Amino acid sequence: MAFKSAFTLPGRLALVARMIKIEHSVFALPFAYIGCLWAAGGWPGWRVFIALTVAMVAVRSVAMTVNRAADLEFDRQNPRTRGRQLVTGEIALHEAWIFILVCAAVFILACAFLNTVCLILSVPALIWVSVYSLSKRFTWLCHFILGSVLGLAPIAGWIGFDPVWHPAYICLFLGVLFWVAGFDILYAAQDSEFDREVGLHSLPADFGLETAFALSGFCHVNAALFLGLAGVLAGAGAWYFIAWGITTLILLLEHFIISPDDLSRINVAFFTLNGVVSLLLLAGVAADIIF
Repeated sequence: MAFKSAFTLPGRLALVARMIKIEHSVFALPFAYIGCLWAAGGWPGWRVFIALTVAMVAVRSVAMTVNRAADLEFDRQNPRTRGRQLVTGEIALHEAWIFILVCAAVFILACAFLNTVCLILSVPALIWVSVYSLSKRFTWLCHFILGSVLGLAPIAGWIGFDPVWHPAYICLFLGVLFWVAGFDILYAAQDSEFDREVGLHSLPADFGLETAFALSGFCHVNAALFLGLAGVLAGAGAWYFIAWGITTLILLLEHFIISPDDLSRINVAFFTLNGVVSLLLLAGVAADIIF
């Protein structure tokens, strides 16, 4: 029955959702909403909200699928990733590329519904979100490149409503960049030996776990500072700063539950704690607007 279900439309959609890890949208999407809500000073309206949501889901789908396609040969060799859908053949490589093209078209169309500036920036954004997949072949800065990709989310949310310059979304960009880089460094620790063997680059692979963990902590200190400064520049209320305080403690906790000598709780740190960070900050922004 499970085999047959893979050939039905719901079954195919479920496979695609697992391939792109749709649940990880919780990392970037809330920051897009934060940027949009701050730009609007409240509810931005359904047109902007729906177009922004579609654009964010589509561009993230492009990024994740390009990553899976680009890393296919490495994923076949890595014991941790041999169960991925492209490796097992549950999704064919040509199907992945068709999905990439469809999602890219949807993203561009959603950007057109937002405004002209978003439409103009849509193609450069698609190019940039695809760069991360190749960056680890050349540089240990790949963590920061990934951070910059997700850091575009609050900028997209802001200019999706109001395409003007504002220092608050630059600080949000930097906060998200350092937040993502920090937890991606920790996540990469579990593949450090494999990466060295096949010639891929990461901070854990190139400099060792002790140095990587120290730099991850430095990144999260910067993340907390920039996310707090963003709230100041945006004129955020008390609820945001309460949420910011809690998320700062969560980032601190992350570095207590895993260490270079014990990676057993890496999924708790990566998925659970980091998923809470973005949702808490969004809840703080929403509470400021409501109350």
